[in-house]
Amino acid sequence: MGRNGAGEISQWSEENGLALASWGDRFWAWLIDIMLIGILWHRVMMVLKLEALGYDGALLHSLMLFIYWTALEGYRGQSLGKMVMNIAVTGRSGEDIGLADAAVESFGKAFLLPIDCLAAWIINRGSKQRLFNRISGTIVVRQIEE
Repeated sequence: MGRNGAGEISQWSEENGLALASWGDRFWAWLIDIMLIGILWHRVMMVLKLEALGYDGALLHSLMLFIYWTALEGYRGQSLGKMVMNIAVTGRSGEDIGLADAAVESFGKAFLLPIDCLAAWIINRGSKQRLFNRISGTIVVRQIEE
C-alpha cells in the first residue's frame, strides 16, 4: 500500500467486487449493538449491585461488547446490528475472518473507539476503515443480495 492506503483500499475492494459499507450504516449497526448490550449490561449491573457510572461499570460494559463482537463477528462476520444493516466484516479479499482477527478488530471499538476513529480519520482518511480494521486486515462491506 502507499503512504496512507486510503484510496487504495477503496479502489482495490471495488475491483474485487466488494462494496465498502458507509460510515452511516456502520454507525447505525454500532448503535443497535450498543443498545442491545446496554440492556443486558443494565440487568447484570442490577444483579451484581455495581455502580453503573464507576470504573467497574464502564469496564464491564466494554468487556461485554468486546466478547459480543468477537464471538459474533468471528463466527458469523456480523453482529446483530450488522445483520439489521446488511453489512459484514470480512478479510480484505472478502474471506471469512476468524476469532483472532475479530478480537483485534473488536478491541478498538470496545475499548478505544474515540482513539480508533480519530486515528482512522488522520491516517486512513477516505478509506472508510477504522485503525483496528487496518491492523486486523479486515474491512466492513455491504452484503449484496443474490
